Amino acid sequence: MQVKKSLIVVNSFKEESKSLGAEIQAYLKKLNIQADLFVFNGFSEQYPFYGYDFVITMGGDGTVLFAARGCAPLGIPIFPVNFGSFGFIASVQRNEWKKELDEFLAGKSVIDERSMLQSDLIRGGQRRLSATGLNDIVICGKTAAHTISFNVLYDKVPLGEIKADGIIISTATGSTAYSASAGGPIIDPGLDAMVLTLMNAFSLSSRPIVLSPEGVIEIEILPSRISDVVISVDGQIPVDLHVGDIIRIRQIEAKAKLIGCTKEKFYNALRSKLNWSGGPQHA
Repeated sequence: MQVKKSLIVVNSFKEESKSLGAEIQAYLKKLNIQADLFVFNGFSEQYPFYGYDFVITMGGDGTVLFAARGCAPLGIPIFPVNFGSFGFIASVQRNEWKKELDEFLAGKSVIDERSMLQSDLIRGGQRRLSATGLNDIVICGKTAAHTISFNVLYDKVPLGEIKADGIIISTATGSTAYSASAGGPIIDPGLDAMVLTLMNAFSLSSRPIVLSPEGVIEIEILPSRISDVVISVDGQIPVDLHVGDIIRIRQIEAKAKLIGCTKEKFYNALRSKLNWSGGPQHA
């Protein structure tokens, strides 16, 4: 692929992101590659990715998640430079960006394809909202420690009426995020799966479930003591839900293409960030 045009997404909350973004922009221009800048403030419904050959993200995993929502439907690969403190997706380190960028431009980089989920809000038999995410879809109360009732089906098969503080449906990529903090399993990103994890389930018998991505999950909001229930996709601005609403979740065909996100980097991140010892240490 001949690269002619790129977009650099800089995180507005990270000054170093802006300065390094300008440095990369100047480097690409020397290579006769157009490099435009877009400032991301953490929440945006604007996806200015059409017409670009690749996108560089300068931030943490949240910046990559934003880019993935806009780039995946267009088949645009993402070069994720890491400015975060605890992330598993942005794997290009700041001091290695030039080496890894040169490898990509030379066609030598690994481009890892990651599955994404789509959630449709069905109200009164009509679709009122649709959103896609690379990490997860979270349904919970606006305030903590309030039990919500759900009716959950998988491919029309009832999984039961569930009471919990919330429910998380994640991809394998998102299994290291909110799902893991709620006790869900960590899934190798090369394994295509959906993970259903409950938040503070009312019953001790409730356990996370790893499901085939070929199926469809339906979650119906049942009457409960609280009415302030919301849905959030990849941590974006939550949307209010009503009793009787149905959230339909499925995997979509479009994949997020991540440059340089190798299996080695994923397990190195697990080992370091989860403080795995890997055996006894010797002096």
